[in-house]
Amino acid sequence: MATQTSTRPQLSYLTEQLNQFKQKGTYFRLRVLDDEQAPVCTFDGKRVINLASNNYLGLTTHPRLREAALQATRKYGVGSGAVRTIAGTMKIHMELEEKIARFKNVEASVVFQSGFAANAGTVSAVLGKEDFIISDELNHASIIDGARLSRAAIKVFRHKDVAHAEELLKEVAGQPGHKLLITDGVFSMDGDVAPLPALCDLAEKYGAIMMVDDAHASGVLGRNGRGTIDHFHVHGRVDIQVGTLSKAVGALGGYVCGSRDLIDFLYHRARPFLFSTSHPPSVAASCIAAFEVLEQEPERIEKLWDNTRYWKKELGNLGYNIGGVNTPASETPITPIIIGDGKLTMDFSRELFKEGVMGTGIAFPTVPEGKARVRTIVTATHTREELDGALEVLRRVGKRMGILR
Repeated sequence: MATQTSTRPQLSYLTEQLNQFKQKGTYFRLRVLDDEQAPVCTFDGKRVINLASNNYLGLTTHPRLREAALQATRKYGVGSGAVRTIAGTMKIHMELEEKIARFKNVEASVVFQSGFAANAGTVSAVLGKEDFIISDELNHASIIDGARLSRAAIKVFRHKDVAHAEELLKEVAGQPGHKLLITDGVFSMDGDVAPLPALCDLAEKYGAIMMVDDAHASGVLGRNGRGTIDHFHVHGRVDIQVGTLSKAVGALGGYVCGSRDLIDFLYHRARPFLFSTSHPPSVAASCIAAFEVLEQEPERIEKLWDNTRYWKKELGNLGYNIGGVNTPASETPITPIIIGDGKLTMDFSRELFKEGVMGTGIAFPTVPEGKARVRTIVTATHTREELDGALEVLRRVGKRMGILR
């Protein structure tokens, strides 16, 4: 059978758009990791200091997670064989969900195949076309997609602007239908934190459902990494909490937690849950082990924050714009180096890589035009020597490219 070697005319418009990306300098190829996701690792055959990973606590390679995965594979096999509602709910899945619920201090939780699926599946399940969504303008793409799928009316408030959110809630207060106030806990591109207590006040004042996507707060903020709800002491005031198992937890998946009725409803109506095969037992076992590590090794989070404070201070000393000038100021390990121009940003990222630093360039449409950046994340497992080595590369390349004076 002949192999297709070129794009057929029906899809030629995609090639034209790719050519536009190339002309703008924002086209990229996927970098391939040759070994472990680690502070120093090998991409495309080159050894680099890795500042691009969401592996906040280094749990992707933690011995307890490795061993848990191996034991589960030996005991249960490599796959679950079905969706959860048919024959794919294994005892280990229930153990994980019970573990998460206890950790997050809620009645129940349900695990999805990804954080994206958790957000999109939940928003589209709990709301319909008669309802209203009041959403922060910088919320994650999965929230945006879930809102669109729900067919609810979407109203967007200016980033972290509580007064504007209240204006929008007032506008729909007399309308029939449910109201959902939704925000990221930590915003993934700027690293700033939502004004959660004030938003909870608004939700209670106007009778809205309060929902938080805590993907980048999980394992980072709160006691033992319990997230923004714990960080701000607003337990019992957030109706729907979304978290991830793919970042600080070190494995794969997303979860939703809240009341028992919420979770039971999602069993019946969340389409990613209903129509996706459940996690391999090895993944579920790794996640259980990860929550045990969070509870028993708090020093990992302390080291993460030590490294974060050092990194921000030294980047600022070099003269980079790391937020706070026409952009939100980072309050977490997510530290953007804001360049502005998309082409310059992607060129800067490529030059860093050549010099031994992995910092991924991010441009429009992921961030607004004129706010392109290299997003850096230091982890608990970076050494001071590795961070200093990366800072020296950033100094040298920044000077050479005219980004630093």
